[in-house]
Amino acid sequence: MDKKELFIGFLIGLAAAALGCFLFLFFFTETRSLSDVKMIRANGYMGKLITLGAIFNLIAFFLLLKFNKEFMARGVILATIVLAILTVIL
Repeated sequence: MDKKELFIGFLIGLAAAALGCFLFLFFFTETRSLSDVKMIRANGYMGKLITLGAIFNLIAFFLLLKFNKEFMARGVILATIVLAILTVIL
């Protein structure tokens, strides 16, 4: 049961980061298509974009702790660590 909750938390962490990236691109840039995202990657800004998107993991983490879903909160932390490693690689 704990592994299932950890995996669900991991998926929540990835979804929150993706939502954060999308919202940042939508509100603060003129990026509206996939080709624009490819241009962001070509310019070397993808790591910064992932980092900004991961801020939403903080919100997800504290909401899960508030509802006593500690293993899901651990999954969000795991997703954040994976995103940090991905940021270093990109």
